[in-house]
Amino acid sequence: MHPVRSNHSPHPLNRRGARRLAILTAVVLAALTLSACVETGGQPMDTVKQVDLDRFMGDWYVIANIPTFVEKGAYNAVESYQLNPDGSIATTFTFNKDAFDGPQKVYHPTGFVLDTDSNARWGMQFIWPIKADYRIVYLDEDYQLTVIARAKRDYVWVMARSPEFSDAKLQEMRDFIASIGYDADKLQRVPQQSDRASSAADE
Repeated sequence: MHPVRSNHSPHPLNRRGARRLAILTAVVLAALTLSACVETGGQPMDTVKQVDLDRFMGDWYVIANIPTFVEKGAYNAVESYQLNPDGSIATTFTFNKDAFDGPQKVYHPTGFVLDTDSNARWGMQFIWPIKADYRIVYLDEDYQLTVIARAKRDYVWVMARSPEFSDAKLQEMRDFIASIGYDADKLQRVPQQSDRASSAADE
């Protein structure tokens, strides 16, 4: 007699589907765990005491940053905010890739105010359900200059209402970033169109 073979072995396609689901679940759980660690672990990072959201809206030129992988090689980077009726913040991030006339990249994350007492701590959502840490840690009285940081001290953004920005002011911002625990040597100036115009005028 021949041995009876079981008919209950999972089909290869079912095994692959289950494996993919397990990997996706692990990635999402890891991301959520990382988000929780950002909020509770390490040294505290203070935000500014109060942000008037209406005044904060509009265009901000990215003057310098410790860039994410998406932003490497960015020229003419601009972050634009618009307050939605539900209190969320429609965000448009644009830049030219690798040159002033390089291909334009556009991203549309959504900001969510997590600390409504100060309006200075947001979650920036590119992909549901993950909200990346976003903290307004510097903001001048005229709402012309701001620094956005993260509790992990990995990425940071210096942004201004004008693309023109002096080296002296950038050094001041570099010193500030170092004072809140960043490696300021990693800060990179983002080329803006005004930089090219100034260079041409000097020639």
